[in-house]
Amino acid sequence: MEQLIIQRSVDYGSTELKRVYQKYVWRALIIAAAFHFLGMGAYWGAVKWGEEDEPTVSVRILKYSELGPPPSITNANAAPAIAVSQAAVKPSIGIPVPVPDAEVSPEQTIATQTELSQQAAPVSDGTGSGGAAIEKDIRIDDDAPPADFVPVEKSPEYVKQVTPKYPDLAMRAGLEGTVWVKIWVDKEGKPKKAVVIKSDAEIFNQPAIDAAMQWVFTPAMMKNGPVAVWVSIPFKYKLSGK
Repeated sequence: MEQLIIQRSVDYGSTELKRVYQKYVWRALIIAAAFHFLGMGAYWGAVKWGEEDEPTVSVRILKYSELGPPPSITNANAAPAIAVSQAAVKPSIGIPVPVPDAEVSPEQTIATQTELSQQAAPVSDGTGSGGAAIEKDIRIDDDAPPADFVPVEKSPEYVKQVTPKYPDLAMRAGLEGTVWVKIWVDKEGKPKKAVVIKSDAEIFNQPAIDAAMQWVFTPAMMKNGPVAVWVSIPFKYKLSGK
């Protein structure tokens, strides 16, 4: 009895599934197709209803007899007339009246350039009466020292050099050292001023300056001519016995 029940339940499940699955598949396909066509119909219906009517253009064909006369060829390039309003107020400027020429004395003559150059100009006393005041001449100092750096095409070279005197006190004390002197060389190559820029001992400064002022150089040259420059020279003090 138990074996018969189990067999029937197994047969019922497989046979029932084979029998009803085709029915449910067709139902599902029909329902899906219905939803598909319903959605497509709604979409195309919205598109159709949303379209605007295309504008219609009406064309009227005229006969040759209905056309008017053509425009004139002679007045085709004529400029249109522009209305110009007249001035509301008349100009107040009077009409020019001719006047006679100025009478010139026949005895009057015009001075020549030579006569004008020989006339002395009036000199004022500077108080402001009787003419313009003459200011004092302004002198431009061309002897100002040059800048620390001056571009040159040819540097100055010494022609004459003088050895500074060794101070007696430094010689007895056995002092040695070096003094760097900056020399202002003018456009003629002559020293105009000497300045100590560095020194090992102050006792050597003045003899070095005295010797530097006796040096002679060739002038420094630039494309426009000679220029004034500064030249630095070291003066060494060294005893021969050491």
